[in-house]
This record gives sequence, C-alpha cells and structure tokens, in this order.
Amino acid sequence: MFTGLIEEVGSVISSRSSGGGVRLVVRAPHICKGTQLGDSININGACQTVVEITTDTFSVDTVEETLKKTNLGSFKSGTPVNLERALLPASRMGGHFVLGHIDTVGNILSLRQLQSSILIKISFDISFAKYIIPVGSIAVDGISLTVAETTDDNFKVAIIPHTYKNTNLVSKNVGDGVNLEFDVLGKYVLNSINPRGSGKITEDWLKEMGF
Repeated sequence: MFTGLIEEVGSVISSRSSGGGVRLVVRAPHICKGTQLGDSININGACQTVVEITTDTFSVDTVEETLKKTNLGSFKSGTPVNLERALLPASRMGGHFVLGHIDTVGNILSLRQLQSSILIKISFDISFAKYIIPVGSIAVDGISLTVAETTDDNFKVAIIPHTYKNTNLVSKNVGDGVNLEFDVLGKYVLNSINPRGSGKITEDWLKEMGF
C-alpha cells in the first residue's frame, strides 16, 4: 500500500532483458536508506520488489504482464522515475490509498501553465470512464492527484508548482505515456452496487446512494 506522495525522483541506470521481463537498476540514494531485499517500492505507480540493493541503487525484476500494462518497458538510461516506499502502519495518510496496480497507460494531451498551477490533460481508454469523477482521486505515474475535470476519455488535473518540480512531471511532454491507477475505493463501491461493473460513478449517483 502507498500514499501517492513521491519521496524521490530516481534515475534509471539500466534496463535489460531478463527472461520474459526486464531487470531495472535505479539510482536513488534516499530511497535506498533503510530499504532491504524484498521490500516493495512504487516505481511510476507500479509496485515492484527489490531484488538487489547497494548504498545508492536498487534493482527490480519487472515481469512481462507489468510491461504490458505500464510504461516501465519504455525506460532507458537516464529516465527519471517517481519513487515511493510502502506505507508503514504508523505513517500519515497524506494522499490516497494507492495499491501500485496499474490499470492502464494514459497519454498527455496538453500541458497548460496557469497563474498558480499547471493544468495537464490526459487521455485514457473509455472502458475506465466508470471509475473516475470530478474531485475524485487518481494516481498518475504514482502521484496522488485530484481530478479537476473529466469526460468519457480524458481528464484534467491541476498540479501545484512544488509537485510539478519534485516529480517526473517536470520532464514530461505532450504525447508521453503515464501510468494510471484509478481510485480503489471507487472500484469497490461500484462493484458492491453493480457487480458486473457497468455504469459510471457520478456525483449524482453517489448522492442517490447516500454518499
């Protein structure tokens, strides 16, 4: 379990084929402090297990299924990545519940500088529209963000300068892919009311259900 609050932006040292997956080596001095073999680390929103560690680098084995659903397969030497260690029982919950299980990869449609924020528009597969509502939570490359606006196939998030500068978003451009994890609480609510998962969560629907 994670919070979506990025601890460090690491740098990919290498990405090489390993069996049907990829062995990633990431430089992250801060994250490596106190991290042990077998620990979970969120890399751009995808939960990965540490298989090797030094004082300033760690390695993970990314399996084929993860490569299909995320942007981890596009990493190359020097790629900046958002990193967060697993939540501890005594940790403060500053973001929202992030599992590290990516639903899909979205694409950045636009980045617009506003007076006090950066507005980013991101597309996603229409089949996930039922999981997203305005002012709901979403994890973008592992970052806990609030949805500002949404349509059936895209949404907007407003990023404060601090978050923008201290995550990999500062290096993103139009057309880049980002990992998306829709709010797990919304998924559970929708599934409990409608087990088949059809329909869409809206503000009116939530009010009707008593939320």
